Amino acid sequence: MSRNEQIWITRNYENCSGCRRCEIVCSLHHDGKIWPEASRIRVFMLVPGVEIPHLCFQCEDYPCVEACPVDALTVNSQTGAVNVDISKCNVCGLCIGACPGNVPHKHPEENYIVICDLCDGKPKCVKTCKKGKWNALTLDPREKKVSHKDPAKTPHELTYEVAKHLLGEETAKEVLSR
Repeated sequence: MSRNEQIWITRNYENCSGCRRCEIVCSLHHDGKIWPEASRIRVFMLVPGVEIPHLCFQCEDYPCVEACPVDALTVNSQTGAVNVDISKCNVCGLCIGACPGNVPHKHPEENYIVICDLCDGKPKCVKTCKKGKWNALTLDPREKKVSHKDPAKTPHELTYEVAKHLLGEETAKEVLSR
């Protein structure tokens, strides 16, 4: 992939082992320590055996960026990632509400929102997932003609879809209703 090509992290939820190495490497890269709560990727397990790596979907219309009243969020023209200017962010939360996947979240100690920045085009989460041979996360060119907003869902919605496929619809409904 060329350096000027926008990228997309493809998710194969059924391959996720729940090892959480993606969270670890992300927090090490961004915060210098193992701190999953500060990670830009979060792994949710709402049903045992169904692990959902959750990160920015890079919607083509970037509703989080549009919702920011202080212009703290911008789109990186090189990668397509959402960048957060922490000096401008006031943690109003409008970006969280605007995101169809509820992906942005407040940094656990600082006053700013965290969103995947694609590690300037070399996502550490993808590298560690590939190294472990899980391939739950893979790096692909971002296709402009494909909607990236369509797969943007909350962890609960994604868990239901994967559980339905793995366990059947009735079991998925029963387990998620508890």
